Amino acid sequence: MKFPKVVRAYCPRCNAYTDHTVTIYSHGKRRNLAEGQRRYLRKLKGYGSSRKPKQKRFAKTTKKIVVKLQCRQCGYVLLRPIGRLKKLEIVETK
Repeated sequence: MKFPKVVRAYCPRCNAYTDHTVTIYSHGKRRNLAEGQRRYLRKLKGYGSSRKPKQKRFAKTTKKIVVKLQCRQCGYVLLRPIGRLKKLEIVETK
């Protein structure tokens, strides 16, 4: 899917519709010291069989794509989920 590089969207800080630059959102690195990760590692520890079931079938072939919109006036960032796509291409519009 082709997506424009600049989109007019509502900015809550400016309280108006302004131009926003578009980039694809990518998540940050997982933290090993986060409480959830420590709990997960503690659950996996020990002898015997695996504590969590191994996933056999993968039903989904795509990830849900999230687009990051940044206001050109004030720099406010909006995250807008688009949906399931194989590929998202950001193109310059004339």
